[in-house]
Amino acid sequence: MPSPAPSFQARSHDFAPYAPCHNWIAGQWTPAASGETLPVHNPRHGEVLGHVALSGPDDVARAVAAAKAALPGWKDTPLKERVQVLFRLKHLLERDLDELSWLVSHENGKVLPEARGDVLKGIECLEYGLSLENMAQGEQLDVSRGINCSTSHEPLGVCAGVVPFNFPVMVPLWMLPQALAAGNTFVLKPSELVPYGAMKLASLLQEAGLPDGVFNTVNGAQPAVEGLVDHPDVKAMAFVGSTRVARLLYARGAALGKRMLCLGGAKNHLLVAPDADPELTATTVVASAYGCAGQRCMAASLMIGVGDVQAIVDQIAAITRKLRLGEDMGPVISQAAVDRIHRYIDQAEQMGAKVLVDGRRVAAPGGRGHWVGPTILDHVRPDMPAGCEEIFGPVLSIVRARTLDEAIAIENASSYGNAASIFTTNGAVARHCLERFEAGMCGVNVGVPVPREPFGFGGWNDSLFGHGDLTGYDGFRFWTRPRKVTSRWSLSKDATWMS
Repeated sequence: MPSPAPSFQARSHDFAPYAPCHNWIAGQWTPAASGETLPVHNPRHGEVLGHVALSGPDDVARAVAAAKAALPGWKDTPLKERVQVLFRLKHLLERDLDELSWLVSHENGKVLPEARGDVLKGIECLEYGLSLENMAQGEQLDVSRGINCSTSHEPLGVCAGVVPFNFPVMVPLWMLPQALAAGNTFVLKPSELVPYGAMKLASLLQEAGLPDGVFNTVNGAQPAVEGLVDHPDVKAMAFVGSTRVARLLYARGAALGKRMLCLGGAKNHLLVAPDADPELTATTVVASAYGCAGQRCMAASLMIGVGDVQAIVDQIAAITRKLRLGEDMGPVISQAAVDRIHRYIDQAEQMGAKVLVDGRRVAAPGGRGHWVGPTILDHVRPDMPAGCEEIFGPVLSIVRARTLDEAIAIENASSYGNAASIFTTNGAVARHCLERFEAGMCGVNVGVPVPREPFGFGGWNDSLFGHGDLTGYDGFRFWTRPRKVTSRWSLSKDATWMS
């Protein structure tokens, strides 16, 4: 049995180097065939945390071959036995919660409570997978005299997932519980920016008793992703990332006849009505906009103030100015992200937006790392890049609207359809908005309207390519195909051509 992933010893934000991250293939740590690696940076310090394998098509082929070889045995394992591995994994994740939280904080930059939330939400997703032994029994019905129809959910085979940098533990666990419980084998391509969460998951799955080859990881960049989607033995793929890549991957995989579900970007809208509760609204908007440094697809990136909401805007700005870098909010992922976010702020200011809170020139904690302070842009127009494009950083753009219907029209005009919320104390106003929002996930007085399990996660329009949601029972259906069986064991006297 190979060595488990080395323990991550850091229990503070002080910089600590970590181990190399190899591929996990057939239960073995495996360097890339080329021997090449990429540096993994700690965003808080801007220093190299470790190195990750830079894989190519040969590495993908080895991982898929391992998954294919493990498929017959795993598929033939009864569902109740497959789920026992997930039960043990849940215990191990809870056992290692502190270590995993600090690891996520160091590789992603989240402050510790956010990193802990990443792991805990992943455990919640895993808990849903545990319920499948009681939910996925199929259906059957006597449809006529002596005739029975039944449906069972069969695994697709070798499946794959490509996940982003912002939630190193949670997003893989959007996919793995349902896919593995269904009897598939899996190849995961983590973000090359944050590969260590997946490395630990691989080690813990083996400790939980998962047979070698059932779960594999291939690290790297675009060639690894393209190798997975093009491989003829990969039957389905899920992706979470930008809209540009989601659209390209969906088209590429669908053209090859694969089942694809690709979650893209977002420009989430929070509508604030004049009757909104000021304290609730201000604190909730700030938490939504700047949690995880705005690097989440559910962040409030655009607030639409309806009518006279100046007092609420002033309160939002006051709370934002009190946020402490390094304690309340972490860094962004890279210097490239810093430069991109600065460009959006500069451009908005040049186009006439007012910078209420400026995060461009901030003192970096410790003097190093990739930092952008929380920023508020007021009087943004919907046609400005800051008003319609995904910034993916700690920037809240505020658009002003005269009426509720004007605000809804702005939300509806967005090419994205991920999430939208209305802040109001009036139930009729809330219902009016909820019936008209062009978004898959909606909220009332909620800044991050993420559905908790068992409700599925997924948006509409350019925020999702494919059918259904990625989590919940939709996720189980995505990783399976229904087998319909019609049976007859005796001849009915009144049989016709139909039965």
